[in-house]
Amino acid sequence: MHLLFLRKITVMPDFHKLSIQHIKRETSQAVSITFDVPSELKETYAFIPGQYITIKTEVKGEEIRRAYSICSSSKSGELKVAVKEIKDGTFSVIANNQLQVGDVLEVHPPEGQFILNTNANVANTYAAFAAGSGITPIMSMIKSILEEESNSKFVLVYGNKTLDETIFRSELLELQTAYPDRLFIEFVYSRSQEDQAHFGRIEKPTVNYVLKNKFKDTKFSAFYLCGPEAMIKTVSSILEENGIDKNQIYFELFTSSTEETEIDANLEGKTSVTIIVDDEEFNFVMDQKKTLLDAALGEDIDAPYSCQGGVCSSCICKISEGEAVMEKNSILTDSEIAEGLVLACQAHPTSGSIKVDFDDV
Repeated sequence: MHLLFLRKITVMPDFHKLSIQHIKRETSQAVSITFDVPSELKETYAFIPGQYITIKTEVKGEEIRRAYSICSSSKSGELKVAVKEIKDGTFSVIANNQLQVGDVLEVHPPEGQFILNTNANVANTYAAFAAGSGITPIMSMIKSILEEESNSKFVLVYGNKTLDETIFRSELLELQTAYPDRLFIEFVYSRSQEDQAHFGRIEKPTVNYVLKNKFKDTKFSAFYLCGPEAMIKTVSSILEENGIDKNQIYFELFTSSTEETEIDANLEGKTSVTIIVDDEEFNFVMDQKKTLLDAALGEDIDAPYSCQGGVCSSCICKISEGEAVMEKNSILTDSEIAEGLVLACQAHPTSGSIKVDFDDV
């Protein structure tokens, strides 16, 4: 399945140390964290609704990086993310149980291509399908549209297991009350039956209910999908079945498929690598069984990365010479791959030499 991903890649500044201004318990398993951004860094941390930040910290002497979508509106002056606690997780457990106001974390400026550019002069209707913590970038989009596009409307289909696990539920209901003619929400619960909510998962009946029933006379300008890969593939397929142009569908994965992918290539050799990062050139020889990102980090090269799972887009780079093959790809389009773009965390070199440019993307 080919899905359009709105891409706008730029080389971003380094991490800055930001203190935590506020922590709010959103659910029993999730907190929101607001950072205090100094006035001299306000422009650096300006963002487009849908973008994310990468948080870097050290745990037991080991550096970890995690990407979290911004959930505040672009004009609010706030830099806020939500972190859901993951069983056996690292930073998510710390965020939900140990972080305190005043703690300092290293934060990378906003980035990401899952974006919604607002325009005060338009009158659009947007739809979003979100599951679980996939609500976070969508929340930023909703609030920004309500604040900045006074003639636009937003339809949200939001799936969770139970009511208690629904991040931002109270805030969403408050927004719906404040904007009854502009914000419409369809809650979906898979493990509890609730009044005025759908039971089950976000699947074909739910999508068709939105398109063919409740909003059958509505012309949607764009669809934004965020959550697990299975949900995104299902909803995208159904939207296209209903005649929605795939160029109107934008998505961001929060979890990718756990299925192992066999690479149709012999990775028994070694490759001579040239890597360009921040206008510096590095040369070394690597084992083809390693990914380009792992090899670069092993050489103490400060290559950009965050999730290391092929979900975010932080490690996109361009192969200007040589060849590489990716274990999996749910982000890059066919045309971008044809241009030589790869995800460094998924790419293995297959040629005797290769030139990798993190700046030319």
